[in-house]
Amino acid sequence: MARHALRIAATADLHYGRHSRGTLHEAFAEISSNADILLLCGDLTDYGLPEEAEALVADIRAAVKVPKLAVLGNHDFESAQAELICKVLDDAGINVLDGEAIEVAGVGFAGIAGFGGGFGRRMLNAWGEPLIKQFVQESISHAVRLEQALAKLQTDRRIVVLHYSPIRATLKGEHPEIFPFLGSSRLEEPINRFRVNAVFHGHAHNGVLEGKTSTGIPVYNVSAPVLQKTGKPYRIVEL
Repeated sequence: MARHALRIAATADLHYGRHSRGTLHEAFAEISSNADILLLCGDLTDYGLPEEAEALVADIRAAVKVPKLAVLGNHDFESAQAELICKVLDDAGINVLDGEAIEVAGVGFAGIAGFGGGFGRRMLNAWGEPLIKQFVQESISHAVRLEQALAKLQTDRRIVVLHYSPIRATLKGEHPEIFPFLGSSRLEEPINRFRVNAVFHGHAHNGVLEGKTSTGIPVYNVSAPVLQKTGKPYRIVEL
C-alpha cells in the first residue's frame, strides 16, 4: 500500500513574551494551510512564564487547525514553572513530549528537550566534581529516555523532536566555546540505532539549517532566528 506524504512544519525559539500575541498569527495561518502537523521545538516562551505560554497558545488556537507536538527548551524552564507551561499547552491541544512517543497519521514521533554535553571525542564525561557528574548524568538521562520513546514506536517512519542538537554540523556559525551547551552526541546514538527518518531541533540561533548524523539521517535546525533568513519563521519538510 502506498504511503501518503506527511508535510511537517517545524519551528523553535519563538521566545514569546507577555506582549507577543499576534506576532506570528500570519505564519501560523500559513502553516495550517500548507502542513499536516506542526512541531514546536522548544524555547516557546522567553522567561518560562505561564502567561507567555498563554500568549503563544492564543495565536496557535486562533490559526492552527492541524495536530501540534512540542518539546520544551531551556528558556521554558527558567522560572521553574514548566509544569504550568505544559498544562497551558496541553489545554490548547498541544501534545508536549518529554520522553514520550506518539503516532500521528501513521508516522511515529519521539520527543524530549535533550541536554548539553558536547560532541564526539570532546564530549564531557562523568569525572571529577559532583556537579560535573550531575551535568553528565542529565545528558545521559535524556538520551536514554529518547531511546525508550523510540523503542515504543512500531511505525515504519520515525521522527525525533528535540530542542538541543544531536550533532555538531547544525551548530556551525555558533561560537565553538558554547558548543557543549548546545547539544550532545549522546542524543545521536539512539537516533542512528533506530534509523530515524528525520530530526528537528532548535536552540542554535546562529547555526545552519541542516546537517546529517554519522549514518546520514537528516537533521534540521528550525530555530526561528535562523529560519528568518529564508523569509519564514518556520520550515516545511515533506516525509
